[in-house]
Amino acid sequence: MLNKEEYFTAANIRQKSRAMLKKLIKRSRKPKGNPFGEHPALLILDMQRYFLESGSHAFIPSAGAVIPVIRELRDLFLKKGFPVIFTRHVNTAEDAGMMASYWRDLLQRDSPMSGFSTLLPPGDRTVVEKKQYDAFFGTELDNILRNEAVDMLVITGLCTHLCCESTARSSFIRGYKTIIPVDGTATFNEELHLCALLGLMNGFSDPFLTEDILEYYEKN
Repeated sequence: MLNKEEYFTAANIRQKSRAMLKKLIKRSRKPKGNPFGEHPALLILDMQRYFLESGSHAFIPSAGAVIPVIRELRDLFLKKGFPVIFTRHVNTAEDAGMMASYWRDLLQRDSPMSGFSTLLPPGDRTVVEKKQYDAFFGTELDNILRNEAVDMLVITGLCTHLCCESTARSSFIRGYKTIIPVDGTATFNEELHLCALLGLMNGFSDPFLTEDILEYYEKN
């Protein structure tokens, strides 16, 4: 049985994420040069009712705490004219593949739970529909980023160890500088969150807080 916990709250997320960052920095492999790109994009993964409403079996208790953090990034990126892209996860029995073996039900397009939460709707931003954890797999995401001359992807949203981690690895392989803010994603419990970030930060993604990204792009 998966253990769920609210490891991030509105009251503790700043302090908690800083403590996590200290642990991660000790083990990370720092890249050469500037880790930030000149033409970044913000990717906001799967902010859907399925994960954000407490009545859903897929509810992520810490998700609410990261929403204000993601909003800060979204607002800065929009002010700077950088792309902001949302994903929406939907499945059918034909395209779910191995995901059907791991999930109690498939998040189908006509399900009310597949809709975006009112806490962080996409508005008129680009929405990419995906069928697997990896937001690049079978979608137009890479073409969208190439057309915008994006050289760096900041990945936020849900879930850290599934869609966020899978997309980060795929982003790196495609040649994008890639950052998952420690306080910009959430998943079912702290152990899964930290394990995902630790694996990524040893060769795929640099450890930063949202405030580091905001500070850099406010100045550049």
